[in-house]
Amino acid sequence: MNCRRGQGFTLVEAVVALAVLSLIMLATVSGLRTLGNTQATLDTRVDRLVDLRSVSGFLRNSLASTVKGSSTGGLSLGGGMQDRAVFELSPEGALVWKAVVLFGEAYGGQYLVRLGKKGGDLELRWREDTGDAPLTGWNKAASRTLVSGVDRFEVAYRREAGGPWQTDWDQRGPPGWVRLRLQVQGRYWPDLVMEVAR
Repeated sequence: MNCRRGQGFTLVEAVVALAVLSLIMLATVSGLRTLGNTQATLDTRVDRLVDLRSVSGFLRNSLASTVKGSSTGGLSLGGGMQDRAVFELSPEGALVWKAVVLFGEAYGGQYLVRLGKKGGDLELRWREDTGDAPLTGWNKAASRTLVSGVDRFEVAYRREAGGPWQTDWDQRGPPGWVRLRLQVQGRYWPDLVMEVAR
């Protein structure tokens, strides 16, 4: 007699096949999870890069259009508005300067601009130059948050190329270069070094 075995899988073969299939599915799910985490990290870094570029571009343009005026001091209260140069580091570490700022294609003019840390934000404030001291009245000035989650904000300047960076303001008018150092959510941005119009 010829005994034919039944066509099909034995129990051992079925268990081995299910184990292999489970391992393949586990590897696929782990790979997809890793891909999702990588995409989220990449999105966060791209957002930080976009923030860095837009903030540094605006600040670079604004500092390049600093109103020079005829006075050499940090605060020049004499003369007309057009003749007054303003550039200071305030005691609380904010940078204040007078610049030509354009809002769109048809609006703009000379504004006093203040860049400083408020809470956990890097905040930009601006107001028209009315002739009074630029370090007063900032609470009512228009404002915009440039960067959120700022842990640290430092301003330094130097007068000559290759000269030392200084943090204590000497009240000798606009410097040659300004360096901004930002720590955002525990990570340092590259230093923003910008030339100031002289």
